[in-house]
Amino acid sequence: FVAMGIEVARERHGFDYDDADAVAKQLARVRSEVLASKDHPALLMWIVGNELNLEATNPAVWDAVNQMAEMIHEVDPNHPVMTTLAGMDPAVVAQVKRRAKALDLIGIQLYGDLEHLPRMLRESGWTGPYVVTEWGPTGHWESPVTEWGAPIEDDSSRKASLLIKRYRDVIAADTRQGLGSFVFLWGQKQERTPTWYGLFTDSGAATPGVDAMQYLWTGSWPGNRAPAITPLQIDGRAAVNGIRLDAGRSYRTRVRATDPDGDKLAYRWTVLEESRSKAVGGDREEMPERISVAIRPGRAGAITFEAPAAPGVYRLFVEVVDSRGHAAYANAPFQVPPQDGAGAGTRPKPVLD
Repeated sequence: FVAMGIEVARERHGFDYDDADAVAKQLARVRSEVLASKDHPALLMWIVGNELNLEATNPAVWDAVNQMAEMIHEVDPNHPVMTTLAGMDPAVVAQVKRRAKALDLIGIQLYGDLEHLPRMLRESGWTGPYVVTEWGPTGHWESPVTEWGAPIEDDSSRKASLLIKRYRDVIAADTRQGLGSFVFLWGQKQERTPTWYGLFTDSGAATPGVDAMQYLWTGSWPGNRAPAITPLQIDGRAAVNGIRLDAGRSYRTRVRATDPDGDKLAYRWTVLEESRSKAVGGDREEMPERISVAIRPGRAGAITFEAPAAPGVYRLFVEVVDSRGHAAYANAPFQVPPQDGAGAGTRPKPVLD
């Protein structure tokens, strides 16, 4: 079954919900889309817009959502209608309750803050049904950062363990209001890194998060599982300690990976420039440039690599793959400070824009 998302214009992209003509044109377009799909046997419900509250200030958006919900109920009385919210701000929920009464339920989108959802529901006064329409790893905006502003990403094994905990403690635990969830993302995308949110790699390999979700949904682990991995260290240093490297100098790096099925593992190492994107809400980002550096493999999980010659901020990635379509990954941001004759630890720290 499909919760059918309907594209609705966002204020942060320049749409003016005080423009009556633009709002009317959008309503007409949404009506045509609903009429085209309302009788499809796979249709479960309608989702009117996605995170319309994100970076928005005009409450008239909820009047427009209410108009669309009323229209959908008129032409399709057989399917419920919802909208999704970024977070669970009590002020936003109050606006939705007051201005969009035609909605049947809401979607709530939380990542690291998911553990606070029971409290958020109480504080916002939302007593109706909801679906957690996005959840997953800790978001890049709520993760620890380096001194130069690079978010520190969990490795794939850590993410899988958090999926299990968050699902059990919050999503499955609410049998009164919660109607289910959609884990993010059943696919792959570039959002701050190429690995942050996808449950699959860009080559289509399944990560430990896929195994975790199968276990949560069915009660059984898959017959063959993805490798497990530990956090990546460069020169014995973890990302949380701030990794600064001298341009052109060689450094030893290692990661520990194991396979629960005893499959043979291969390691793929990549250096990318650190993303400078400031996109929000999942807006499109370009993949950072790949940097060519000398890499000399050592024993399993270990390499020696040469730091980039140009000062800047970078990220080292490792992908560990078995021969059965599975992969684990980890990465670590690092900085190459300008050459000024001082030690690497005391050089100026460029800040990400």
